[in-house]
Amino acid sequence: MFTGLVAELGKITNISRGETSSVLTVHAPLLTPELSIGDSIAVNGTCLTATSLTADSFTADVMVQTLSLTSLGKLETGSAVNLELAAQMDMRMGGHIVQGHVDGVASVVSRTPGEKWEQFVIQVPTDLSRYIVNQGSICVDGVSLTVGEINDANNQVTLWLIPETLAKTNLSLKAAGDIVNIEVDILAKYVERLISKGGRNVN
Repeated sequence: MFTGLVAELGKITNISRGETSSVLTVHAPLLTPELSIGDSIAVNGTCLTATSLTADSFTADVMVQTLSLTSLGKLETGSAVNLELAAQMDMRMGGHIVQGHVDGVASVVSRTPGEKWEQFVIQVPTDLSRYIVNQGSICVDGVSLTVGEINDANNQVTLWLIPETLAKTNLSLKAAGDIVNIEVDILAKYVERLISKGGRNVN
């Protein structure tokens, strides 16, 4: 489990592509010393497993389903990636509950700088828009954000990025047309499941 608070902006230094999988090498000098082989780490909001380590880098396998459902298949050598280690339960929980299970990808519609924040508009898949509510939580490329406005007619969501978010994540590098990983709030999916089952008690 993660919180959507990015701990380091890493860099892809190598991609070994196979027919149905890829191996990513990520330069992450701050977080790598805290990793052990087999640990989970979120890369652009996607939960991956560290498979090998050096002093300042780790590798992770990306399977075919992950490549097809997320933006990781679009990464190139030199790409900046948002990184977060798995949450520790003995610490304050900022952000919101994030599983690292990407629900789909959204496209960046526009970015509009402001005096103290930046307006960031994305277009989400139709099947995910029902899980998004005003002032609710959404995870974008591994970053926990609060929904500002919703345009249901166009399936567009407006987010407001503060300078800290722009300085410490790769969202500052996104342009109109780029894709980002989206994970909706897990609580919304549980509620939908309960309602679909009629709230019946199971004995």
